[in-house]
Amino acid sequence: MSGTALIAGVSGIVGNNLAHHLAASGWTVQGLARRPAIDCPGLDPVAADLLDPEGLKRAIGDRRPTHVFITTWMRQATEAENIRVNAGMVRNLLDAVRPLESVRHVALVTGLKHYLGPFEAYGKGRLPATPFREDQPRLDVENFYYAQEDEVFAAAERDGFGWSVHRPHTIIGYALGNAMNMGVTLAVYATLCRETGRPFRFPGSAVQWNGLTDMTDARLLARNLTWASTTPAARNEAFNVVNGDVFRWNWMWGRIAGWFGLEPAAFDGTVRPLEEQMAGDAAEWAGIAARHGLVEADLGRLASPWHTDADLGRPIEVVTDMGKSRRLGFLDYQATDQSFFELFERLRTAKVIP
Repeated sequence: MSGTALIAGVSGIVGNNLAHHLAASGWTVQGLARRPAIDCPGLDPVAADLLDPEGLKRAIGDRRPTHVFITTWMRQATEAENIRVNAGMVRNLLDAVRPLESVRHVALVTGLKHYLGPFEAYGKGRLPATPFREDQPRLDVENFYYAQEDEVFAAAERDGFGWSVHRPHTIIGYALGNAMNMGVTLAVYATLCRETGRPFRFPGSAVQWNGLTDMTDARLLARNLTWASTTPAARNEAFNVVNGDVFRWNWMWGRIAGWFGLEPAAFDGTVRPLEEQMAGDAAEWAGIAARHGLVEADLGRLASPWHTDADLGRPIEVVTDMGKSRRLGFLDYQATDQSFFELFERLRTAKVIP
């Protein structure tokens, strides 16, 4: 089954991979972003700001999407502002497509902060037991993911479309200029270590080094989004989305180091955040880019060390249950080390890293 997809956030790590997957599967793909410039064959670009309701309506015009995929958010200084801005973006988009009366399904991508809490209270307080399951109740804290969900639920009740909510763990995938991109951040960090001779040090906590965890390949997430949006049994459901394997960072760190020809530094239990390790690296990266003819010399457009630090510095073990998707028929699997390796290879081919 195919349709006409409107992807909000098409330039991001999720939207980019989703657009390529849908286009390759025969869908008509409309890509919405403030600057919707990605290399996706047949993409119909929709240049619009989700915070500008009237401009958004004009930009969408008479396009008649059957499926809307919301894959974007804007980070604000406080959670109250996150709620105001990000719930407003969802509301504006669904208001803009309502008069068209064409939408059959809306899919919203959130994440594991549904269970871990927002950045202001991340991994603190009374958290649900792991592995996280979709039927666990919301935390008793303000969370913009909940506000986004509520906007979708209200619009679905009013307008009669189906919905799905997708909760990936940390996403591995190709995108540049993305605010939350561990794969590209680690590729840049490893390159800096190799080029300068610095030790390749794990930046996070002992809990993450020794504990079990999982991750989400953006390509697998794209397939899960498509499946849920076209499968009657998945209508009006929330889904965790992870690769299906589990690992410990004390194993994965060595795998990543080996790909770059590095020896991983011994971990002594000290947290050494990437934000500190990479704080003065802008000029160094610009020099590496010049020497190797790389496409992006601005370190700030490639790396998001603050986000990688938040994930790798958690004081708790995080593992996600995929049983609900499995029971309803989504059986895809992806080895996480291969996700990293395939991303690194693509970054090298695209001259993002040497």
